[in-house]
Amino acid sequence: MMPRESESKSKPRLLTDDRALEAASEILSGEYRKRGPARLLPFLGPAFIASVAYVDPGNFATNIQGGAQFGYTLLWVVVASNLMAMLIQVLSAKLGIGTGQNLAELCRCNFSRPTVIGMWLLMEVVAMATDLAEFIGAAVGFNLLLGLPLWIAGFLTAFATTLILGLERYGFRPLEAVITSLVGVISISYLIETILDKPDWGQVMYHAVVPHFAGNESVLLATGILGATVMPHVIFLHSALTQGRIVTRDPVQMKRLFSFEVADVTIAMGVAGLINAAMLLMAASTFHGHDVTNVATIEEAYLTLNPLLGSAASSIFAISLLASGLSSSSVGTMSGQVVMQGFLRQQIPVWIRRLVTMVPSLIVILIGLDPTRTLIISQVILSFGLPFAIIPLILFTTRKNLMGVLVNRWYTNVLISIVAALIILLNLFLLYQTFFGG
Repeated sequence: MMPRESESKSKPRLLTDDRALEAASEILSGEYRKRGPARLLPFLGPAFIASVAYVDPGNFATNIQGGAQFGYTLLWVVVASNLMAMLIQVLSAKLGIGTGQNLAELCRCNFSRPTVIGMWLLMEVVAMATDLAEFIGAAVGFNLLLGLPLWIAGFLTAFATTLILGLERYGFRPLEAVITSLVGVISISYLIETILDKPDWGQVMYHAVVPHFAGNESVLLATGILGATVMPHVIFLHSALTQGRIVTRDPVQMKRLFSFEVADVTIAMGVAGLINAAMLLMAASTFHGHDVTNVATIEEAYLTLNPLLGSAASSIFAISLLASGLSSSSVGTMSGQVVMQGFLRQQIPVWIRRLVTMVPSLIVILIGLDPTRTLIISQVILSFGLPFAIIPLILFTTRKNLMGVLVNRWYTNVLISIVAALIILLNLFLLYQTFFGG
């Protein structure tokens, strides 16, 4: 077992990378003697980077609106969304392990040239739409926390995300550590928020598992939460994160490696799911619980928290938004690099990619468009790209000649097909409502 030759020559690795790879090799071969969590640590990381997409500023907008308007009613939608996303991310990680290629590379090798070019162009638009939501979210976080004008906050966001992305040249561990730390900041922030807002735990337990709606508007909002949960760019990214990180072609070791990656996904996506649930709980217990149901923007949520829970709560909210925006914007840029490399066999310096994808965001900020409305529009654009990520993922993971011992079981195929159909139909419904629903 070894890292891919092309990867090891293209970038230097830190000693932390080498130690992780050495420990992973010993564990997969059965030579590692330690027990407990230490066996899992070398394999943790890829799913935490991917999970950032599920706690981005777009999630802030939908979860806060859902909790403010309908209390705990739509909590089950957050739970269902997370379970679906977890299954898709498991398949994405498995694709990289089983084939040694990422999803974009497999599309290039198996589809016609016009199809590949079309998919690449669409995914570039998706990458820009993704960065639009995440970049603006980070800028709003700086704006709320430091009182900076939004345009200055935008340039500060550009500088901060470029620094984070620069860590990639030193290996996978430093970048994974920073991204995971930012996810930790979001987690701690919402843990504190949950303690401050004192939710009704009986209602929480009930609505987490019992599907229920409160009128047509709640159905539409549930569709927005569920339909926009799975981000197409992170499906491509996760397969790239696992394809060359720890490589083995031994069937037994591949199964062991996949089992560890399943644990990685379960932990990372579990944390992301709890964060999303905490967002809705905060809005439900704080805003809905005080009959403040018209919280339509992130800025309104921040300003309303101050008189209801105190300045500490509003500051923690801004910190979590900032961490979310910085981490997810960095991950979005990484996804753009994967898409271009996979579809076209071309790469550009990360700072150029950062510059290109953030230009639309800076334009939106400079001309003064509403940030929350822009977040919603970006989610609609993402809906267009979803079928072109999830359908190829299913097609490739069902092929024995590609996946070998990691090919999907029949029940996995049935389950993922149902999940994919539901998510795609909900996205189509969301698009219809956006453009024709009045």
